[in-house]
Amino acid sequence: AAPGWQLLGSGMGMGSGMGTGTGMGPCLRWRHQPLRRERAPLLRVSWQSVGMQARGLRAEKPGDGSKQVAVQSGQREETLLSAAQKVKEAGRDFTYFIVVLIGIGVTGGLLYVIFKELFSSSSPSKIYGDALEKCRSHPEVIGVFGESIKGYGEATRRGRRQFVSHIEYVKDGLKHMRLKFYIEGSESGKRGTAHVEVRENPERGRFEVRYIFVDVDTYPRRTIVIEDNR
Repeated sequence: AAPGWQLLGSGMGMGSGMGTGTGMGPCLRWRHQPLRRERAPLLRVSWQSVGMQARGLRAEKPGDGSKQVAVQSGQREETLLSAAQKVKEAGRDFTYFIVVLIGIGVTGGLLYVIFKELFSSSSPSKIYGDALEKCRSHPEVIGVFGESIKGYGEATRRGRRQFVSHIEYVKDGLKHMRLKFYIEGSESGKRGTAHVEVRENPERGRFEVRYIFVDVDTYPRRTIVIEDNR
């Protein structure tokens, strides 16, 4: 039978038989039968699943995935950049620290040299200053050179005469130093050469004067003894 149609039998009826005679016989007829829909629920569930997936796909816009990747990539790059900046700042801070340490060391060395040169009893400048003060206050020196006595050292290439000639040596295990400088006063044409020698005193830790004398370089020549402890 064709799909949807069913052959039914009923009681006796009019019909034609074999041959020429007529009589009562079985009556056959067709009845339309609707198709069965046992699988409709499965199809409906499948279509619902497909619809939900389609809605899910529509909910996820094409650019969302790329945006998430871009955000993650941006966060990773930001993390790497932040770490690089920290390393760079740490290196820069360390460089500044080294520069500051070098500056402190150089400044400390200069201050030490200046202090030793100006205030230490063993510096040539200190010994020269003390000897010049003794010359200025000595009566014979004032009588020959006059008032306002000034001292100066050897002339340099630039014309300055602030360099005081000195020599250091060791004798009998003790440090010695000799200095030479020049003096002039208010008396015109008068000039003298001062000679100074000092010796180290181990007990006191400083230099002590052995002698100071002044040679008058103009006529009449003579030697003025300022101090003699030999």
